[in-house]
Amino acid sequence: MPGQQSGTMVPVSVASSAVAPGTVPSVDPAVRSVLAEAVEVARAALSEVGEGAVGTYLGVTAEDECAATHRFAADLVGYHGWQWAVVVAAAPESDHVTVSELVLLPGPESLVAPAWVPWNERIRPGDLGPGDLLAPAPDDERLVPGYTASGDPDVDETAGEIGLGRKQVMSREGRLAAAERWFDGEYGPRSEMAKAAPSTCMLCGFYLPLAGSLRAAFGVCGNELAADGHVVHAEYGCGAHSDTTLPTGAGSPKFDAYDDGAVEVVELPGAAAEPTDHPAVTENAQSEQTD
Repeated sequence: MPGQQSGTMVPVSVASSAVAPGTVPSVDPAVRSVLAEAVEVARAALSEVGEGAVGTYLGVTAEDECAATHRFAADLVGYHGWQWAVVVAAAPESDHVTVSELVLLPGPESLVAPAWVPWNERIRPGDLGPGDLLAPAPDDERLVPGYTASGDPDVDETAGEIGLGRKQVMSREGRLAAAERWFDGEYGPRSEMAKAAPSTCMLCGFYLPLAGSLRAAFGVCGNELAADGHVVHAEYGCGAHSDTTLPTGAGSPKFDAYDDGAVEVVELPGAAAEPTDHPAVTENAQSEQTD
């Protein structure tokens, strides 16, 4: 990006960049007249830098009592909609301005890169591949130490009886978050498949309930022709329910077999030929007369 020059640094208001080219230059009434009238001073400073053509004057906005920002359209290739911002300053009683800063800023029509997002916030379900490592955050609220009560009676009771436990277990918040995802997901009771199903998973022979506090609402489908291996809600359902029966008359219509080897002889009217002597019969008759 073209460089910037600065003397005394004055923060430039990003909000004041929302000035669209082609509009009447806007003048902030809070700007002192000595600062507002320094348009040509600001333009001359840009020309002296020589970073690119200076376009239409867009207006001036106040930064504080002693500073203001003049903006010009930037006629630079590859910087459509960007604006030159020139900060001028003047002491409270001074009638002379100085240029504090020159900078190129994006305007409302500029094409800019999206806001940067840390890598750990960019990860989405399905991004993890073979060999990838993804550690939970140190303060992940979905996990609690295994030696403290997790809130799941089955887990706490079993761990206490055998004196063992995992280093970390899912917290109540983690289980609730998982249950909410599963409920609202593809295999929840509100999905289109569930709405059209003849029955629910809780009544299906292929339904394998989960253990623990989620047992009442979720299980795993064991039907390889349905949601095999996926966690499904107890009120989810599909057409491959174990109690599904086909309606009477379903399937292909029944017809008698067609014998394509049978040939039907049809005699066409008026097509009968007059009888003629067979050549073989005539030869035999002539042979008998010669003998």
